[in-house]
Amino acid sequence: MINIMQRGFSLISAIFLLVVIAALGVFAVTLSTTQHQSQTMEVMGARAYQAALTGVEWAAYQIGNSPANAATPVGCTQTLTGLGGNLTAFSVAVSCTAVSAVEGTTTVWVYEVAAKASAGGVAGDANYTEQIATSKLVK
Repeated sequence: MINIMQRGFSLISAIFLLVVIAALGVFAVTLSTTQHQSQTMEVMGARAYQAALTGVEWAAYQIGNSPANAATPVGCTQTLTGLGGNLTAFSVAVSCTAVSAVEGTTTVWVYEVAAKASAGGVAGDANYTEQIATSKLVK
């Protein structure tokens, strides 16, 4: 014989268990999604850095092919697009500044190169990625 005071107790525990299991499921899905997004943004950050290094190497090539006394190498400051491969999404803004120094009878040029690679819209967007690489080159 069932006591009237115990009637409906199993229904309350079943609902409680369903709510707890559903909450755990939502937590697991949220955690998985967050980890996936973090990993994707980490890969995009690494690609952005490689794109920025590409801009620095491009500027080094421009400086190497410019005349020895060029204060600003031809074409050294511009925006690169269409890098190809995994870097297709990136545009790279390259800028060069030069400073000369005289050592004895020789003029030495020091070029400071900065390359900023970005993709995914504008700063503040969820998928925006940006990296900057700098280098100093002597000629």
